[in-house]
Amino acid sequence: MFETMVELKTINDVKDFVNTVMLFSFDIDLVSGRYAVDAKSIMGIFSLDLSKAIKLQAHTEDPEKLIEAIDRFIVK
Repeated sequence: MFETMVELKTINDVKDFVNTVMLFSFDIDLVSGRYAVDAKSIMGIFSLDLSKAIKLQAHTEDPEKLIEAIDRFIVK
């Protein structure tokens, strides 16, 4: 499993993020506090507190293409 922190600051960020992660066949979750939602669900993401960074968990052993695709959302 791959984990990183992401920030989704605007509605367009959320739409772009979801459209990007939909391209990957493995499960990707966003975890905020005790809540975990499917990263491919716009409604699920909007149920989270987007004012702070959110933990992304990708269920893959080969995350390189995902990292490249979502680089602008990753907290560095």
